[in-house]
Amino acid sequence: MSSKKSPSRSASASDKSSLNRLRPYQREVASAILDSVFAKKGLTFSVEMARQGGKNELSAQLELLLLTLYMTQPQNLVKCSPTFKPQTVISMIRLKDRLNDAGFNGIWEAELGYIIRLGSARAIFLSADEQANVVGNTAHILLEIDESQDVSREKYSKEFKPMGATTNVTTVHYGTTWDDSTLLEEVKQSNLELERKDGIKRHFRYDWQEIASYNPDYLAYVEAERERLGDSHPLFLTQYRLLPIHGGGGFLSRQQLAQLSGEHSRKSQAEAGKVYVAGIDLAGEAEEIESAYLSALKPRQDATVVTIGELDFSVCDQVQKQPVVRLVEHYWWTGEKHTNLYPRLVDILKNVWHCRRIVVDATGIGQPLSSFLRKALGSRVSPFTFTSRAKSELGFKLLAAINSGRLKVYKGDGSEEYKQFWLEMERARSQFRPSQTMNFYVSPTEGHDDFLMSLALVVEAAEQYERKTAVGRVRGD
Repeated sequence: MSSKKSPSRSASASDKSSLNRLRPYQREVASAILDSVFAKKGLTFSVEMARQGGKNELSAQLELLLLTLYMTQPQNLVKCSPTFKPQTVISMIRLKDRLNDAGFNGIWEAELGYIIRLGSARAIFLSADEQANVVGNTAHILLEIDESQDVSREKYSKEFKPMGATTNVTTVHYGTTWDDSTLLEEVKQSNLELERKDGIKRHFRYDWQEIASYNPDYLAYVEAERERLGDSHPLFLTQYRLLPIHGGGGFLSRQQLAQLSGEHSRKSQAEAGKVYVAGIDLAGEAEEIESAYLSALKPRQDATVVTIGELDFSVCDQVQKQPVVRLVEHYWWTGEKHTNLYPRLVDILKNVWHCRRIVVDATGIGQPLSSFLRKALGSRVSPFTFTSRAKSELGFKLLAAINSGRLKVYKGDGSEEYKQFWLEMERARSQFRPSQTMNFYVSPTEGHDDFLMSLALVVEAAEQYERKTAVGRVRGD
């Protein structure tokens, strides 16, 4: 009995040197967690903290303190992350560094590649991946769920939560918000309901403004991110403002559609001294059948669209120093075979526009044509394969370019291409999925999304051109 009480008696003297390194909002969370641990309350906490706000440091300092206080007892704390590499590995490295900082270098030991032992106490680090075998571990001191919004609710309920059943362990869920279907959101809502009943605070929320009040550098960083992404960008909403998104809906708001509209005229060929990039969305050919998997990722298309963008470096945005991308031309072919399009595409991209960077859809049957273009035009051609995650990242980049005012479309010219472009923009939908990913598309019942995908690819082309020149290569490669 006395051994169980010894940590609480020594905590007041031991925790100050460790926890005083934390900011006030971190110490608030730590105090609540430690009170539950030492008093054996077995509470479950949820901690929403803006990205780069210090939740990992909070976790490491808690682990350091608890291992120190329980080092004479053969007890475990368990921490899981959505993936072993890199997330779990990063958590282990951070704890090792904190142990060394505290003077335990040469005293702590690593075991089996996922355990850190200090005396008799162990910190066990596990992956919460669906395929990870974690059954059989016991959490005596603390159970931590990192990036809880990305952990399967079923995996947690069946395999991690039972680890503390016989020990009435205190549990902490860390993360940032996403949507209302995540494990973190479920725990959060349960905690808020319990708080209303008994007044015990179980949910802690610190958005970017709270964190920035203690860190001027963080303030500057997040303000730059807000300028780059836009205040309503899904990633800024969830990662920094900690506001959940709900299911999906229209991909572009009326405000974003207005921002996309430009005042410049459409062009038919390159002008001397200008830099041009292209995004190409390829049609599926009638005789080809795409796999069900690829069709689900990117609905079947029946048109090839080439979007030409002119990079204007004279009006780079003030934060990221990225140029404005002005769309100056669209090419649109329906029912054309790739073999017939190939020589026309080479001529347009090479001789008419002198494109410096070309990103082409290389998904499924698009791969052969993208290979032909690369052979003809060299390294300026970059194939893009539509996977769930790659398409999600493409969509987030497109939203960031629109929100920051870096993407503008030529003014109305009455053309069919112009009409189809805006029709697709207005009909575009979004669907938010686990692990901070989304899909964007036009429903097949409402038409096609060739212009939408080509638009996203031209934004990718502009970014790739900028990344290439930023490392010191000669523009125009």
